[in-house]
Amino acid sequence: MAENSTAAMAGALDGVRVLDFTSVMAGPFATRMLADLGAQVIKVESLEGDQVRARPPKRDGFSAYFGNLNAGKQSIACNLKSPEIVAIIKQLVATCDVLVENFRPGVMQRFGLDFAALAAINPRLIYCSISGYGQTGPKALHPAYAPVIHAASGFDMVNLRYQDGADRPATSGIFIADVLGGTHAFGAIQAALYQRERTGQGQHIDLSMLEAMVGMLVFETQEAQFPGDARRPLYTPLKTSDGFIMVAPTSPRNFEQLAEAVGHPEWRDDPRFRTNADRNANWATLLALTEEWTMERDAEEAEAILSRHGVPCARYRDIDEVLDDPQLAARGAFAQVSDGAGTFKVPNPPFHMSGSRVEARDYVARLGQDAGDVLAGIGVNADAVAALRASGDLG
Repeated sequence: MAENSTAAMAGALDGVRVLDFTSVMAGPFATRMLADLGAQVIKVESLEGDQVRARPPKRDGFSAYFGNLNAGKQSIACNLKSPEIVAIIKQLVATCDVLVENFRPGVMQRFGLDFAALAAINPRLIYCSISGYGQTGPKALHPAYAPVIHAASGFDMVNLRYQDGADRPATSGIFIADVLGGTHAFGAIQAALYQRERTGQGQHIDLSMLEAMVGMLVFETQEAQFPGDARRPLYTPLKTSDGFIMVAPTSPRNFEQLAEAVGHPEWRDDPRFRTNADRNANWATLLALTEEWTMERDAEEAEAILSRHGVPCARYRDIDEVLDDPQLAARGAFAQVSDGAGTFKVPNPPFHMSGSRVEARDYVARLGQDAGDVLAGIGVNADAVAALRASGDLG
C-alpha cells in the first residue's frame, strides 16, 4: 500500500512491547515483523553488537543487511553477565508482553533470564525461544545455523534427487530455515497473544528450525512413507533465446491453453497428453516439446504470449530487476528506510490488512542508541545510566 494511505493507520500490535535478545537472522526476522505491525521492539545486544552489523553490503560503515533485519527496533547494548544489568532486564521484563531469544538452549538460564524465572515476575509474558533443534531432545544443545538445518532436515537431499545429473547437494547462500523459522515464530507469538486475551496467561514457545524445514516438505514426507513407482512431475527451466522461463501447465485447462499458445492444438488429441495421467507420465516430453517453441523466442516474448493465453509462466529474473518490478511497486512491497549511510529498500511483510498499518518503520538504531530512553522509561535515572556506562556494563 502507498505510504500516504497507511501512515495514519494504527498498527495491529500498537502497544505491544517486545524484548528482543535475538541476533543474526531467524530471530531478527521474526521481531522485525512484529515491529512492522507496530510493536515496540527493544533489541538487547552484546556490547560488541549483533554480528550482522559488520556484514556486507556496507556503506560508510553501516550494514544494509543489518538494517533490513532490524528496521523499526530500538537498541540497547549491555553485558548480560553483570548482576546490575540482569536486575534492570528483569525490571524491563515486568513491562513487556513478549520476549524472543535465539541463544543455544541453556544460555538464558545461565543469565538467570529463562522462562521460569521471568514468568514469576510477569505471568503474562510470552517467551519465544528459537533454536536449530528445539529446547529438548538429544540434539537440543548442538550448534546449528540454517545451512546445517537444511542438511539435517532432508531438504538438501530431496532437492538433489530433483536435479538430474547433479552429484552433490546444491551450494546455497539463501537461508530458508532462518526465514521459515522466523515466520513460524511470528505466527506462534500472534496465537499466544490471542490466547492470553482469553486466559490472562503467558506461555513459552519452543520453536525448532529443524521441524519448520521438515514441515515444509509436505509431499516428500508422505512419499517417504508410501513410495510409488512413478516419479513426481518436476518443473524444469525451459531455455529461451536469451535466458530461461518457467512454464507450469498443471491443470487440464492450462494444458489446453499451452497447446493453443505454442500453435499445437493437436496436442489435445495426442495419446501421450490426452488425460492428466497421460500428461504426468509424459511430462518430460511435454516440456521438451514446449522448449522447442520457447528457444525460438526471447524470454520476454515467450512470457507475453503464454500469459496472454492464460498459461502460468514467468521468465527468470535477476534480483535487481525484481527490485524495480511494477507489480511489486503497485503493491507497495518495499519500504524505504534510512540509516547513517542513506536510504535503501527493504521488503515489507507479504500481506496487507484493511484496518492496520503493515510496513517497515523508517528507523535503524545505532548500537545502544536507545538505552537512555528505554531505561528512563522504567525509572533508571541518568546518573545510574552514566554509572553503568562508566563500569563498562552498558554501551
